[in-house]
Amino acid sequence: MTHPDLHSTRQAILDGQTSASEQAERSLGVAHSPACTHVFAQLTENSFLDTSRQPGIAQRPLAGLSVSVKDLFDVAGQVTTAGSVVLADAPPAEHDCPAVARLRAAGAGLIGRTHMVEFAFSGVGNNPHHGTPSAWDGLYDRPAGPAEGLVPGGSSSGAAVSVAAGAAFIGLGSDTGGSIRVPAALNGIVGFKNTARRTPREGVLPLSNTLDTVCAMTRSVRDAILAHEILSGTRVPPGQRPLSDYRLGVCQRYFLDSLDSTVATTFERSLSTLSAAGAQIVEIDLPALDELATLNATGGFSAAESYTWHRELLARDGARYDPRVAARIQRGAQMSAWEYLNLVQGRARWIARMQRDLGALDAVLSPTVPITAPTRASVAPGAERDEVFFRTNALLLRNPSAINFLDGCALSLPCHAPDELPVGLMLWHGAMHDETLLQLALQVEAALRRQDC
Repeated sequence: MTHPDLHSTRQAILDGQTSASEQAERSLGVAHSPACTHVFAQLTENSFLDTSRQPGIAQRPLAGLSVSVKDLFDVAGQVTTAGSVVLADAPPAEHDCPAVARLRAAGAGLIGRTHMVEFAFSGVGNNPHHGTPSAWDGLYDRPAGPAEGLVPGGSSSGAAVSVAAGAAFIGLGSDTGGSIRVPAALNGIVGFKNTARRTPREGVLPLSNTLDTVCAMTRSVRDAILAHEILSGTRVPPGQRPLSDYRLGVCQRYFLDSLDSTVATTFERSLSTLSAAGAQIVEIDLPALDELATLNATGGFSAAESYTWHRELLARDGARYDPRVAARIQRGAQMSAWEYLNLVQGRARWIARMQRDLGALDAVLSPTVPITAPTRASVAPGAERDEVFFRTNALLLRNPSAINFLDGCALSLPCHAPDELPVGLMLWHGAMHDETLLQLALQVEAALRRQDC
């Protein structure tokens, strides 16, 4: 990886090879470069530089290094617009939300707020109000596709590109149905969606109170562990088990449907690499996955719960919403109370069945998303492209959203070769398996990097 991760950079600062202020200047240079076009809604250069010059900053876990904040999180003195124009006149936040406060306390330098899908309701990454960034291949430090640009994934689109291009070491974001893992996969970086209850959600504009997760993207698994420890206020103990001690499942149904050729080839190669490294890989059957479409047929939690939040705002200012976002929110208006309660109860029963079938496994392996990133032009705003957009959105969200419905945890890490578009490998399990998953991910990452040597 061309860009060093946070751990390496912090060690270089401690060794006197560089300084936090030098790294801040470098991050700002990348933030102003063409790679970060449409990435930042606001750069906070002065406060960022001030943080990097604080006495003793090198001793803190984040060492004054750059962290970007998705425009969904309250930052004291800034307006949280959630990628929309309808909240532009809202009052600025009085306080940092807990996630931002914890990052600051660890020494983070907040480089700026990142653009996102309006109100976090899409996995593609488009924003017709502020522009859409192009995906960047963080594993190999290059544009991720042809000259016209590939979609960055969403909804944490700007956060992902800020990390992949080298402007930020951590991209703070949210994941309701894949909004961390989809852009991580399409930008060749690491995205960890923890168990939702592990991180506080106060001061974060909601999409779905049931599914929303506060989490982050990074350049390495060890950085993902550090970010998770800071955000969750917990510690991940060092892993003691060899890769050969892990039992990993692969489910042929659902997650492997409709794979494009690049993803299929890369996934099979990754399985072969891990098997050769000693991992126990077994084929499993998860029949409960076939019930997901029926359970969510009325629009799911995101539609119902987002409509509750947006109902009055839509009535007053709906014409200024992204029409594709408004259409998805409006589905919640049609859900009755009994349908919502059926969904709550049905989900609980579904989770119990899935947990029973996952019990003997340490993790499951799947492609993070079944396709590589399409071009931005193919899904650009316009009614004539709506069919392609919604089909693409459904494909991108299909695999990761199943883990949100499970109330589980999952990590996406890059597994593609230099001549391939970015592809993510997803490791996942049910709730509260975060530490095991992160310990395993360190070994998986190391095995895949040896494959690339």
